[in-house]
Amino acid sequence: MDFNMKKLASDAGIFFTRAVQFTEEKFGQAEKTELDAHFENLLARADSTKNWTEKILRQTEVLLQPNPSARVEEFLYEKLDRKVPSRVTNGELLAQYMAEAASELGPTTPYGKTLTKVAEAEKCLGAAERDFIHTASINFLTPLRNFLEGDWKTISKERRLLQNRRLDLDVCKARLKRAKAAEAKATLWNDEVDKSEQELRVAQTEFDRQAEVTRLLLEGISSTHVNHLRCLHEFVESQTTYYAQCYRHMLDLQKQLGSSQGAIFPGTFVGTTEPASPPLSSTSPTTTAATIPVEPSVTGLAPPGDTALCLEEVAPPASGTRKARVLYDYEAADSSELALLADELITVYSLPGMDPDWLIGERGNKKGRVPVTYLELLS
Repeated sequence: MDFNMKKLASDAGIFFTRAVQFTEEKFGQAEKTELDAHFENLLARADSTKNWTEKILRQTEVLLQPNPSARVEEFLYEKLDRKVPSRVTNGELLAQYMAEAASELGPTTPYGKTLTKVAEAEKCLGAAERDFIHTASINFLTPLRNFLEGDWKTISKERRLLQNRRLDLDVCKARLKRAKAAEAKATLWNDEVDKSEQELRVAQTEFDRQAEVTRLLLEGISSTHVNHLRCLHEFVESQTTYYAQCYRHMLDLQKQLGSSQGAIFPGTFVGTTEPASPPLSSTSPTTTAATIPVEPSVTGLAPPGDTALCLEEVAPPASGTRKARVLYDYEAADSSELALLADELITVYSLPGMDPDWLIGERGNKKGRVPVTYLELLS
């Protein structure tokens, strides 16, 4: 290898003088060129952006992948520039176990049928989670990593160069100051003063040029904030989509389990799981598990589960009706059912021989069957 000894010695000398200047500044024995207030604000803003970006990135990784071992594995694959292997989500693994359990315990038994239904729902939840993780990684995590591994490294490099230029500038200022002090005592230092002034002019020029480059990079943090804002909106959108999918899947599962629960547990009321409690007052309605008023008998009433219910012939029971608050939106499957909107109040009552999972609901001049699981009964 061809070593340039002069350059090596020069670099070593520069490093030594910078170290001496930095040490003297720390002990208050040397003057330091201060940056303007705007520049200092840009530096503080950049440092804050970097620190919070790191924290948000790490915590988002924990949110998307709670398993620390899996995160370490993904990190190693990224550093080795290799594709991260596909990993089964917890929901998909649970669905697999439930499906296998249903197959072994009896797919035709009530428990086996329910396991199969829940397994399908968990599989859908796992697939939705996989899509959410993939979308969030591309639209949110990747831009944050690109900033930390790209733009921030460039800013840090230019800041180090600016620090070196400032130290060189202060060294030249101190050298010129000593030369002028010696010139005042003797006339033999004119050449030294001229040399120090020339070095100071060069150092000042290099410092100003580097300060401008660094300033432009720091002002680009505003563009980084705009980009991260867009990515944040996309992350929220993907998270909203994920939770909406989960809600739909669980709502479908709830409908399936609600429609079969009457056959599994005949006579069981599944409208609300809240314990019964006496009314707090005669004027304030409270949720209770009291039974619904039942009409004595209706001629020609269809069997339970039969949709051929003649709603025109159905009348409220003489013993009275009850009010119920709708918990979730519900779309009527056919003309015998009543569509529901969340938070609205309707009148409900039961008929003899009806499926215990359903009630007759009335809203104005409209009536139809409504699922009990969508209602909060009021006393």
